Amino acid sequence: MSSQTAPPNTTVDPYQHLQIALNADGTITRLREVPNTPPTPDPSHPTPVLSKDIPLNQSNNTWVRIFLPKEALDHNSATKLPLIVYFHGGGFILYSAASSFLHDFCANMAIDLHVIIVSVEYRLAPEHRLPAAYDNAMEALHWMKTTPDSWLRDYADLSNTFIMGGSAGGNIAYHAGLRASVETDKLEPLVIKGLILHQPYFGGSQRTQSELRDNDPILPLSVSDLMWELSLPIADRDHEYCNPKVGDGPQLLEKIKLLGWKVLVVGCDGDILFDHQIELVKLMREKGVSVVSQFGEGGHHGVDMFEPAKVKALHVVLKNFILSSLVA
Repeated sequence: MSSQTAPPNTTVDPYQHLQIALNADGTITRLREVPNTPPTPDPSHPTPVLSKDIPLNQSNNTWVRIFLPKEALDHNSATKLPLIVYFHGGGFILYSAASSFLHDFCANMAIDLHVIIVSVEYRLAPEHRLPAAYDNAMEALHWMKTTPDSWLRDYADLSNTFIMGGSAGGNIAYHAGLRASVETDKLEPLVIKGLILHQPYFGGSQRTQSELRDNDPILPLSVSDLMWELSLPIADRDHEYCNPKVGDGPQLLEKIKLLGWKVLVVGCDGDILFDHQIELVKLMREKGVSVVSQFGEGGHHGVDMFEPAKVKALHVVLKNFILSSLVA
């Protein structure tokens, strides 16, 4: 890692790039109109994946969207599907579980991986700075262990649960995993088999070589810095929520090792976060955690959310990881 602390590329206005405006009270106005997709819970609907929304905590306006492959309705209920608890990206400040591109991403995963997905609508920063999203994540896990929802009860194998997230959602999945590792008995019958961190969002005060390149069209360095500034409780990228090497995280990885969880980290070397992701893999391996890493060449942050060939390749990696975790 580089010890350089060069400023990010000042030619990119992060507010303009993100299409947000900062308000006097510290909140932001999200100017971009992001299309949403409504759920389709009716089995007579021609979609191959059913979906429905269930409130999680009405006082926090949090909820979950469940994705159920319709083919599960035709199978013997004794053969239940693995469960993925999913957290979306957006730098902790943007998007929703209902955002159309995220809805489609989860629906396609449910079909290709033959899994049930519970996508969590968590509170966004800066209105609700971290650890609000982590708190929502744990609330969702505890909700699932006692949920009366018929889809989860009848079709989900709670004993084969994976916590997954993309970008900032990968950060949430990691921290939810750390928290869950010390209260596994309280989560039963939910049994976590592993974590899936898809281009996870981590950082630190020292610039890395991949950050200094600052050539990512989706996530310029100034944009990354601003999202941390808006989401962290204090303006310090060496906070444990951002930098996994500090705080209690390294110690809690010992617990994940003892539990036998497997961790998948997926990314590409064109992502400005690449070096931080590599460092995370090294940290987990040093702590004895069973880690599978898959890093492609080139690309950029979020590349395998949108390019069909990259999406399919990602699904192959995910399917292999899930299958290997279930037989381990």
